[in-house]
Amino acid sequence: MPRTDPAYPPEYRWRIVELARAGRTISELAREFEASANAIRKWVKQAALDEGLRSDGLSSSEREELNRLRRENRVLREEREILSKAAAWFAQETGATPSRRSHS
Repeated sequence: MPRTDPAYPPEYRWRIVELARAGRTISELAREFEASANAIRKWVKQAALDEGLRSDGLSSSEREELNRLRRENRVLREEREILSKAAAWFAQETGATPSRRSHS
């Protein structure tokens, strides 16, 4: 299950990104601040995406919206499944058969 809180505070990540942009190497920053080099690379890339300097990925706001829409889609699918089962149960109780129009 994914983490709900980032391992490092945003201010901490922002400061390391600024140091990387100032010319410090990723490996040097990783040794000094005890964050993995891969994590620092991701922070630098995400900061560039958020600032519009790169266009090869999702910005933080786009990523948040995508996650929100995926959650909403999952809930709607579950609700549709529940309603479908309830309709089938009520139809069985009343002796009617449910119509098979669309299950999309």
